[in-house]
Amino acid sequence: MSTESARVRSTIETRNRILDVALDVLGENADAGMGDIASAAGVVRRTVYDHFPSRLDLVSTLTERAVTEMTAVLTEVNASGAEADATWAEFIARLWPVTHRYRVLLALRRGEYGEAIHGLLGPVDELLADLVKRGQDGDVFAQHLPADMLSQVAYGVVFAVADSDQSNGTVGARAATITSLLMLGVPETRAIALVGDRP
Repeated sequence: MSTESARVRSTIETRNRILDVALDVLGENADAGMGDIASAAGVVRRTVYDHFPSRLDLVSTLTERAVTEMTAVLTEVNASGAEADATWAEFIARLWPVTHRYRVLLALRRGEYGEAIHGLLGPVDELLADLVKRGQDGDVFAQHLPADMLSQVAYGVVFAVADSDQSNGTVGARAATITSLLMLGVPETRAIALVGDRP
């Protein structure tokens, strides 16, 4: 392998390590600075700034990574042709493993980077609103709120459960999925049946 390709690979690995560590550090403290992230990643601040010229650049890159993962999952489950409530349940079940990683974006969305994060999360918000609208049109989901608002309420519940589960580890994906379905107006018996024996 050439020196150049080894250097490129090392640069990519360092960048990805910084991103992974940043999610953990910001997950613990949404106000953590670039120095905190550098220390946790085992690099100097200059290295972090070489990859991400500002904290906003870092947060934006984390958000873009989350959007890529979430839209891929949601697009795939949407393509199944299942009822909207079954599609939602599958989406949450598939998303759950990364929910803990990306929950910090919701906290950051309410802060100084709110506008930037909101803009980047647009594709996910639109896909969720479309799914909820499909459920409303099929009388599967409640209609007391517009689809875009109802989808955010139900989706927010998933992250709220993830936050609670993070502290004691006793709730999990099953509770998050059932609760979000209830928020969407799905009867409890149907929500429980959709989740089945998932943990």
